[in-house]
Amino acid sequence: MELLKALLLLSGVFGALAEFCVIPRIDSQLVEKLGQRLLPWMDRLSSEQLNPSIFVGLRLSSMQAGTKEDLYLHSLKIHYQQCLLRSTSSDDNSGCQPKLSGGSLALYLLALRANCEFFGSRKGDRLISQLKWFLEDEKKAIGHNHEGHPNTNYYQYGLSILALCVHQKRVHDSVVGKLLYAVEHDYFTYQGHVSVDTEAMAGLALTCLERFNFNSDLKPRITMAIETVREKILKAQAPEGYFGNIYSTPLALQMLMTSPASGVGLGTACIKAGTSLLLSLQDGAFQNPLMISQLLPILNHKTYLDLIFPDCQASRVMLVPAVEDSVHISEVISVTLKVASALSPYEQTFFVFAGSSLEDVLKLAQDGGGFTYETQASLSGPYLTSVLGKDAGDREYWQLLRAPDTPLLQGIADYKPQDGETIELRLVRW
Repeated sequence: MELLKALLLLSGVFGALAEFCVIPRIDSQLVEKLGQRLLPWMDRLSSEQLNPSIFVGLRLSSMQAGTKEDLYLHSLKIHYQQCLLRSTSSDDNSGCQPKLSGGSLALYLLALRANCEFFGSRKGDRLISQLKWFLEDEKKAIGHNHEGHPNTNYYQYGLSILALCVHQKRVHDSVVGKLLYAVEHDYFTYQGHVSVDTEAMAGLALTCLERFNFNSDLKPRITMAIETVREKILKAQAPEGYFGNIYSTPLALQMLMTSPASGVGLGTACIKAGTSLLLSLQDGAFQNPLMISQLLPILNHKTYLDLIFPDCQASRVMLVPAVEDSVHISEVISVTLKVASALSPYEQTFFVFAGSSLEDVLKLAQDGGGFTYETQASLSGPYLTSVLGKDAGDREYWQLLRAPDTPLLQGIADYKPQDGETIELRLVRW
């Protein structure tokens, strides 16, 4: 009896010391709707639209797409193998280049792991080597004294380390050291705001390294950096409950779910974040496949670190396509497009159907003459690279804002302007 009392006392003490990140249960119908939104994307098998994150998100969710899943993975394998071969030959296929970025290749490696595939072949070794070369190039760009910047960004840098670690491949201390230095010196803060996505990805990568103890000489710094990332994410929580913004919250929750913490209010923060996600889902947020694929795992109480030992026999509910709404006539709304960051300032009002995307407005403006723009494909959707002949230069990008000064949280393909809105395209540095 005394032993039982002692055990209960100890469990109470440890329970008070350590908090776990758990979010409230989300209604299964809302979760199913999220999965259904991915199904049409899995029918898009062109090289420009293949997205390994979709496969990863589904495999870590409570749902499955049956043979559609198998076909999608097969298409991913063909595409990445062909691109990898072309990247090592003189045949430069421009359609492959965006897909062979470090972040894209890392997601592909996560997709293979989600399918319980383990590297032991020459093809697998080539993929691992390619990703390690990417990190070496990024390390050189950052420089010995950390005065430079990655050719891509620290998000892709952290994601690449995570992918290698999940496949139980060792990452050199010098590569990990660059990520640690960036965490320690607040390199993920842009224009006064913490990039929660980047912090979370770095935290996931470092947590994976800590579990395997691959970089034993760096372990004290790794442990401290994980705590630093956790603190920054928690401090970035808005009064509404989300971390940074609603679309960075899923990845933040993935990081916070990886390990308990004490004395930081972790449990309360995660419950509040989960509540904010529920409200957003009820309002129809999360249409972008990349964002959905980051959200689905946490709704199944999983994270990318579950890919270390994936459960490919787990029972998952079969998804069925959503029933399409009946056709109805949309009202016409007005949207004003404004560009001040150009040689000749531009401002014009257009009339489009309600529910049109910002990309629809841009196309209408270009078709009407007097306006030009160019985009580049990415896994999160198309993004602007040039407006009115003005290209975004090194460490520049075209920011989307709702007048007078509210940054949009979605890209041109996802954001749907409201009646009377003015949308500004502004060239900024980061």
